[in-house]
Amino acid sequence: MPTIQHFINGKRVDGSGDIPVFNPATGEQSGSAPIADATLLDEVVTQAQETARTWRNSSLSVRTNILFTFRALLVKHTDELASIITAEHGKTIADAKGEIARGLENVEYACGLAEHMKGGFSSQVADGVDVHSVREAVGVVAAITPFNFPIMVPLWMTANALATGNVVILKPSERDPSVSVRIAELLKEAGLPDGVFNVLHGNADLVNGILNHPGIDAISFVGSTPVAKHVYETGTKNAKRVQALGGAKNHMVVLPDADLDIAADAAINAGFGSAGERCMAISVVVAVGNVAEPLIAKITERMDKLTVGPGNDPKSDFGPVITKEHRDRIVSYVVNAPADGVKVVRDGTAMAADKGFYVGPCLLDGVKPGMKSYDDEIFGPVLGIARVATYSDAVALINSNQFGNGTAIFTRDGNAARLFSREVTVGMIGINVPIPVPIASYSFGGWKNSLFGHSHIYGPEGFTFYTRAKVITTRWPQPSESQIDLGFPRTR
Repeated sequence: MPTIQHFINGKRVDGSGDIPVFNPATGEQSGSAPIADATLLDEVVTQAQETARTWRNSSLSVRTNILFTFRALLVKHTDELASIITAEHGKTIADAKGEIARGLENVEYACGLAEHMKGGFSSQVADGVDVHSVREAVGVVAAITPFNFPIMVPLWMTANALATGNVVILKPSERDPSVSVRIAELLKEAGLPDGVFNVLHGNADLVNGILNHPGIDAISFVGSTPVAKHVYETGTKNAKRVQALGGAKNHMVVLPDADLDIAADAAINAGFGSAGERCMAISVVVAVGNVAEPLIAKITERMDKLTVGPGNDPKSDFGPVITKEHRDRIVSYVVNAPADGVKVVRDGTAMAADKGFYVGPCLLDGVKPGMKSYDDEIFGPVLGIARVATYSDAVALINSNQFGNGTAIFTRDGNAARLFSREVTVGMIGINVPIPVPIASYSFGGWKNSLFGHSHIYGPEGFTFYTRAKVITTRWPQPSESQIDLGFPRTR
């Protein structure tokens, strides 16, 4: 059985420990990953600090050329990378390629680093005095990434971190870690110096080691809300910069004037794509007024045509979920929903008896706050229908939720859409767009318990997060010009 290795200082490195890695489509173990202990972490951080002194002084043109070459290698190896993702995550090949494409967008954005790293300049702020600003790398950056996007999220973090001159230690999810090592090899092939990008595998102990290590300057994290909160509180307590993105419960409001065919298509795509294992998945459709019955009919018609199977089968619309434990957790929400008064319109839990970690598409009607099937982030192919009387009720429902990651509204009414975008307390909003993930030139992140810290990920805020501002005030005196002035420096 293959052993997945760390990637340290430009090469694969064996390690001790044994974290089982499974193929979700078969339920069988496909490999194992090592566990980086405190000693190995300390060695890597010490080496990273040394490497950071050199890398931060590399020219912008050198970094740009590496990123352009890396981008070309990602395109060239898309089929290979997608197959690695599907084998360990379970998502379809098409979905894996879509993930790679969204990661590529951020690499392309980072290739414009010369523009993004511009400082400012003010001439003659006082007699003979100029002021300019620059942005410099933070130092050693840790990226802790989730299982659901094993290449996209690392590219969201590391492309900007590397572009700005930081050294990166990536701790991928232990559930699907192989593609991270392949990313490291492609970066090396692109010309990235050894030691600038490292991959360490491990569990919660490694995460806590990263949070507490004094040699790590900044941490980027994406995962569940409880862990995001822990990462933020522990990291900031240790004087680190932290951006920690947490969970979600994304609502899609459907107004009575909406095109119900388009809305139903969107609900299927956003609710069941990647088996619902997306932080931007729509998990609750909010049916306003009398729209619920016809909308449910259109959604179920489409659900009944979905094919669930191995991710490498072109006929599959979506594949298995990540682990047996997660499958069983998802099933429990559907099985227990009727006790709360929820109607199970479509029950896909029978697939849990199949070989592999499968859950078929499920539809729950009548979910409300106070019910576990509504309150919790299920993170699976379970779509809930919440019925409300008015537009205002829909907004109130969304704003009272603990999460504020993404939301969407489907309507033909431009004024209603404009009001919605202003009134909901959510970070990312779609107008007739079910999964409003911003393009790379904007930044990604939510509000409330979906984000800890003020910094969103990638885009302009990513460049700001991975850099520190420095302001330089300059005066070149005339020959023989000298004076003593004990007062505060004057600007006029």
